[in-house]
Amino acid sequence: MTRIPLSILILMLLCSFIRGDWQHQYRTLNNSCFIPGEVIEYKAHYGFVHAAEGRMVISDEIYNVNNRPCFKIDVYGKSIGMFDLFLRIRDNWGTYLDTSALVTQKFYRVIEEGKYRKNEIVNFDHHAKEAKVKTFDNKKQKWKPIETFDVPADVQDLVSGYYYIRTLEFDKLKEGDIIKVDAFFDDEVYDFEIRFVGRENVKTKLGVIKSIVLSPIMPENSLFDGENSVKVWISDDRNKVPLKIKAEMFVGAVEIDIVKYEKGLD
Repeated sequence: MTRIPLSILILMLLCSFIRGDWQHQYRTLNNSCFIPGEVIEYKAHYGFVHAAEGRMVISDEIYNVNNRPCFKIDVYGKSIGMFDLFLRIRDNWGTYLDTSALVTQKFYRVIEEGKYRKNEIVNFDHHAKEAKVKTFDNKKQKWKPIETFDVPADVQDLVSGYYYIRTLEFDKLKEGDIIKVDAFFDDEVYDFEIRFVGRENVKTKLGVIKSIVLSPIMPENSLFDGENSVKVWISDDRNKVPLKIKAEMFVGAVEIDIVKYEKGLD
């Protein structure tokens, strides 16, 4: 039997340590805002016309993704009424959100908007800081080769980032403070900035609710009317429920309002 020198054995152990799970230490964040089974329903309207409806659903089950326990969260959206005749929308955006670190482990979307189609799955490797993107080729009816992109630590997708923001300690923020979130979307990393506007009471279908007001800072574009054109109201309580979104666009204002909320913590 060959005797391995102690110095070589120590070196092998060190290399194993560096390559292993210890290379990336997941953060641990407190979540007292949402639980499995939560369902929130919304309606969107343009002026007095109802244009779409949506649902945000957290599965009752906890899933194992990348050897981590995760919430499975789906966001569904569809056009209704006259809008459905001109532009049929049937969208499903989803994430597997790490229950402890509150980062995305997997993102997917199945988009049907008129003739446009998008079917995509993104797996996140937080150890390697990579996002592996798989997209379905609708013309050839097969999956395209996987593409790999570099991502920063604790990266979010557009759905997981929304739920992560709900867990922030807003009592520590002052009016005008900026919240920053790195999110991967459409093969790019975006440094989203969200301004803490303050607090106010907002009228909803569920009554008048004390709320926290946020404003995502919008880059200059041809759709939204200025960097403060979007406002988001979330309940100023334990659950931090998204209540309302208002977007000032060059063609008018679009509002998304809560109509139903199930399985809160209170």
